[in-house]
Amino acid sequence: MLFIDYVLLVALSAIWGSSFIFMRILAPALGPVVTADMRMLIAGASLALFMRAIRQPLDWKKNGRHYLIIGLLNSGIPFLLFSYAALHLPASISVIINSLTPLFAAVGAVIWLHERFTPRLLFGLLLGIAGVAVIRGGGTVALDSMGTISIIMCVVATMFYGAGGVYLKLNAKQMSPMAISAGSQLAIGLLFLPLVFLAPPPGTVTPQIALTMTVFAVLCSAVAYIIYYRLMKILGPTKAATVTFLIPVFGFIWGALFLDESITASMIVGGGIVLSSLYFVTGRPKS
Repeated sequence: MLFIDYVLLVALSAIWGSSFIFMRILAPALGPVVTADMRMLIAGASLALFMRAIRQPLDWKKNGRHYLIIGLLNSGIPFLLFSYAALHLPASISVIINSLTPLFAAVGAVIWLHERFTPRLLFGLLLGIAGVAVIRGGGTVALDSMGTISIIMCVVATMFYGAGGVYLKLNAKQMSPMAISAGSQLAIGLLFLPLVFLAPPPGTVTPQIALTMTVFAVLCSAVAYIIYYRLMKILGPTKAATVTFLIPVFGFIWGALFLDESITASMIVGGGIVLSSLYFVTGRPKS
């Protein structure tokens, strides 16, 4: 890896770690539906314009169905679930649970790609569940129904991310990564647009909130995916996926700095268990 690759990897982790801070700010102001849909719509439109500028086609006729399915699995449903959870969970908790994504991707690979279900994989899966249980039971989240439901929402969102990764591996081999990102987010952003009128923002949308929403979408979805797919192309998927290990670190830092969230012992222990589980599921990155 070159020095610039390390810089990009850390930068991407910092950006995606901040996405949970943005959701924590925007979801109460705009509502979960508007937060999720505007993130996809603005990011998809930005990437589509970028692709047009570099003369790279989206090829809707050929890939439109895949854009819709990928968008639902990788953006639409998870973004909605995480946005709803942001109303009740600290950002630092959501970012830890997000780290379960590789576990469910591994389970999906066993089910749909017929990869072996090894004892190592089973141990990693159980360890990840134990980590979430430590976070849930350590007094970090209020022991009420909404706190529990919000944690379940985050876990289900990571299941969709995992399924989306499997679908990509099965059906998107010939598609441009940039086209996948632009087409899937734009397609689902447009599909979910009617929901915005059914669940509008609860109050007045100030210029500051509108600007924050725009920065959130462009930075955490559009720019982040450009960086991620550059790393995928240069380093390959295994090394690029190590970004997952760094995101919770920045989630803790941003939550403490900008939202005055406390970092508790149960978060540190539970987060460490979750990250350890990823080692058993993904293995040591190969050179």
